[in-house]
Amino acid sequence: MKPVTERRLFLTAVASTVTSVAASLGALAAPAAAAPADLIARDHLGLVTRDHLKVTYSENDGAAAHTTYELDCGPAGGSHPAPAKACERLDGLAAEGTDPFTPVARDAMCTQVYGGAQTAHVTGTWRGRTVDATFKRTDGCQISRWNTLVPVLPPTDA
Repeated sequence: MKPVTERRLFLTAVASTVTSVAASLGALAAPAAAAPADLIARDHLGLVTRDHLKVTYSENDGAAAHTTYELDCGPAGGSHPAPAKACERLDGLAAEGTDPFTPVARDAMCTQVYGGAQTAHVTGTWRGRTVDATFKRTDGCQISRWNTLVPVLPPTDA
């Protein structure tokens, strides 16, 4: 057995302290269960932020005319056709811990079902984060991703 030296005792004490501090900070950073009050987005200073999204929608892969509308949440508003329902859907996804703006993983196994030529591009901020997401209906995964975000995105007949 090696003799215990002052240096070894010091290093053990430092390592123990660092571990304790890291564990405490991790506990502080861990998200709590989402309660309605927790659904309010806050910036890095803890100030309440508003969700603001711009949705550009096209019926035909963006080749011709498209529709653009704005959606504000907290409170609901903008030129979106159903802002209250759209904000309610976004709040529900946040409560589930779902980020609807995450793209489909490259290695995802998707059914080869074509859902239509509709496309949408969503930009802005949601939950204090920048959003820049494109939506298509080119396969089963993309159709599911689109449908998850209805009524933020328009429903389709396909």
